Amino acid sequence: MQAASHLRGAVDTLGGATMGTTWSVKLVTRPNVDLHAIHARIQARLDRVVAQMSNWTAHSDLSRFNAASAGTWHALPDDFWTVLACALDIARSSNGAYDPTIGAVADAWGFGPSGPHDAPGQVPADLLASVGWQRIVIDAATRRVLQAGGTQLDLCAIAKGFAVDAVAAQLQADGIDSALVEVGGELSGRGRKPDGSAWRVIVEACAGDEDDATPARVLALDSLAVATSGDRWHRFEHDGQHYSHTIDPRSGRPARGAPLAVTVAASSAMLADGWSTALTVMGVDDGFAFACRHDLAARFVAAGACGREERMTPAFAELLQA
Repeated sequence: MQAASHLRGAVDTLGGATMGTTWSVKLVTRPNVDLHAIHARIQARLDRVVAQMSNWTAHSDLSRFNAASAGTWHALPDDFWTVLACALDIARSSNGAYDPTIGAVADAWGFGPSGPHDAPGQVPADLLASVGWQRIVIDAATRRVLQAGGTQLDLCAIAKGFAVDAVAAQLQADGIDSALVEVGGELSGRGRKPDGSAWRVIVEACAGDEDDATPARVLALDSLAVATSGDRWHRFEHDGQHYSHTIDPRSGRPARGAPLAVTVAASSAMLADGWSTALTVMGVDDGFAFACRHDLAARFVAAGACGREERMTPAFAELLQA
């Protein structure tokens, strides 16, 4: 366990590893609270998410579904059901810019559990035929999903956000009313710090890039979550060709013209995570127009003729802190 600042009435910090990345929690605790027990419950909660939805874990519920025979029904545990239901809703609302059935194609590009390929992008037509959120048949009464045959779910673009929400809910159950939760860069804040101020976070376009003159933006997270996706962190080059790690499910290829960064603020980290991916796939112009029409709080940063260009929806601008 990583822990610091044990003065009660101050901010304690816990941290660890999950989902191939790290997690951290800053929390305000009461006197005599057992931080080791809180840490253990947080880690156990994250481990449960991994056990259900990791496509990198051979025996996860998701991996077993992906490997199942056509025509078989599978009862989903609560977390898996919640995330899949949200993923399908975002897929439907975004007209497929986000699609949880992208697993086989993402793997073919070297972004899945098979690892990097020598010749990325050689995606057979039958794999493309397996993509389509409309192929998912669910039985809401029994919380079961049908494996239609060849369907490969990939919830990486939304499960990390859900993990943030799950940890926040665990902390509330433990009587922790004020905390800032982070998993791999996705964040959720609730309550106030000991001095009465909100949890404030900096939203940067290209952290660590000396050439980035785009101003950092500050958000106050009080019952608010934020997630960032984009080409800046998720890309690779092969034979001189630049590829985004974000796959456009509609073409089966890396998203063309993906923004450097898309940040979304929402009521849950799961929603922020999923929508940041969908808007990245849509691109700056279409994504920005969509976000404005649907009152999404989103910030786009893209490479322009005069350097990096920033566009914020009205809903995002209203959240900015001076």
